[in-house]
Amino acid sequence: MPIRIPNDLPARRILEREGVSLMTEATANRQDIRPLRIGLLNLMPEKIKTETQFARLIGATPLQVELSLIRITGHTPKNTSQEHMLAFYEPWEAVRSQRFDGFITTGAPIELMAFEDVTYWKELQAIFDWTQSNVHSSLNICWGAQAALYHFHKVPKHTLPAKAFGIYRHKNLNPSSTFLRGLSDDFSMPVSRWTEVRRADLPKKGVEVLMESDEVGLCLLNDPAHRSLYMFNHIEYDTTTLADEYNRDVAARRAINMPANYFPGNDPSKPPENRWRSHAHLFFGNWINEVYQTTPYDLVEIGK
Repeated sequence: MPIRIPNDLPARRILEREGVSLMTEATANRQDIRPLRIGLLNLMPEKIKTETQFARLIGATPLQVELSLIRITGHTPKNTSQEHMLAFYEPWEAVRSQRFDGFITTGAPIELMAFEDVTYWKELQAIFDWTQSNVHSSLNICWGAQAALYHFHKVPKHTLPAKAFGIYRHKNLNPSSTFLRGLSDDFSMPVSRWTEVRRADLPKKGVEVLMESDEVGLCLLNDPAHRSLYMFNHIEYDTTTLADEYNRDVAARRAINMPANYFPGNDPSKPPENRWRSHAHLFFGNWINEVYQTTPYDLVEIGK
């Protein structure tokens, strides 16, 4: 079954051109099946690009998935039109009575701020607590992963001497994990962050390290007690996302290194090659499958 997203969402046109299987709302309503409900709390600045990235990966599953776009209540984004937000997003306060099979919290470009200084930190803490009663499985990305890990375990983030930026090799530390089934022992993925979480700060028990890089440290943690995954890097990124970030910072005359292991011959005039796409699809497919296999059929049973 394909993914169910609003008919007028800009991501639909992009994904249709790519051949991703999509479903109209009318068709979905005719099918006698309960779709998996996935919520996306989108904290990234370029929300349409982020919607498309996650919808592409979620839509690759053979299951019917209903994707709900969620925003922080009362927070007005600077880089996405108010018309788009009103048309396609619901504030968390409006959905807090609902239940979701899966819930994704994205990164945000605020990682150098203390968590407590973030204007919406109290609501985000409430959302993390809410996932324990209203969400079957959570997937937290980049800053969202650091924030969730800090909330549940008080694990701090540390500022790096330079931005970890580029395509880095990672090790699959548990190939038998349901979340890493089919992934290579060694693979590459995009990294774009100014901070890190360190192994020494993790709880002694209860949190398993699933992916790690010799160069840029921890990548993926599993926290079964909180039914949460913490992914510190950007396996969901498009081929050109790092190039867009690099060119933006160069144009703004910000101090930025060229993304490592990304442009052929370190020549930014050459188009980069995507070396992580297949692993992204495998990882998201594994997560969706695990959610499907373990979530209650009756939504009201989620969290119990």
